[in-house]
Amino acid sequence: QVQPVESGGGLVQPGGSLKLSCAASDEIFSGNSMAWFRQAPENERELVAFIGTDGTTFYKSFAKGRFTISRDNAKNLVYLQMNALKPEDTAVYYCNRRFARPEYWGQGTQVTVSS
Repeated sequence: QVQPVESGGGLVQPGGSLKLSCAASDEIFSGNSMAWFRQAPENERELVAFIGTDGTTFYKSFAKGRFTISRDNAKNLVYLQMNALKPEDTAVYYCNRRFARPEYWGQGTQVTVSS
């Protein structure tokens, strides 16, 4: 299987936290910047954050200060720690290369923020 496998989503109350994980193959992960994206109902998929092979990071404005992206190069894992979650963060979260390739979209993991 080439597509990454995302996990860690769930239902959380506003203000809560979740940590998402993404397990990717060497083909996708090695030597590439990796990213988290999200897609809310009736919205287009959008970038959340990305991390370079050297650990440098970028966050979209809505994620800055609340979300932290990290990677484990030995295990081909990418993480997204999400704190202070808001209802508008409700979406399916996906990982892919920073420059996403369509064949690398996985099933994603659903995050629902609701009281």
